[in-house]
Amino acid sequence: MSGSPLWVLYNLTLALWVGGMAIYTFLITPKIFKSYDRDKAGAVVGLLFPGYFLYKLIFSLLALAFFLPLYMEAGFFSGAWRAISLSLLLLAVILNAVHRFWLYPAIQRVKKEVRSFEAEASSAPRRKFAKLHAASMLLNMLVLATGTTLFILAVLR
Repeated sequence: MSGSPLWVLYNLTLALWVGGMAIYTFLITPKIFKSYDRDKAGAVVGLLFPGYFLYKLIFSLLALAFFLPLYMEAGFFSGAWRAISLSLLLLAVILNAVHRFWLYPAIQRVKKEVRSFEAEASSAPRRKFAKLHAASMLLNMLVLATGTTLFILAVLR
């Protein structure tokens, strides 16, 4: 059973989801912010965000799509692992949809009001951006933790 094509695709999807997020979050973004001033780095990362948020959403949906037939198969997943995995997948899809379709557009609207992130540390739009950015970082880390947990559960299965 663990060698079924759906199981392989599910695990591959989790690996690409978590690996892609980790590379972007811990390698690419920090490198960009170390290489450019804050305004330029924000502009560069801002160009990458639409694709990144879509990537996270697509891979969480793919993982769910590969998982559901396995979930329905008697004996493939048992007990709490089954319910936990399904709950985490649904949570990830919801968080990614909120990030992509609500939070990111809200951040973009506020970002347009900030002329410079280096010069406007205390302006009202800058403070609002900081709050939205903190929420975005929290959601990102929650989705990364969710994907990592799913991957660990799959390995331990």
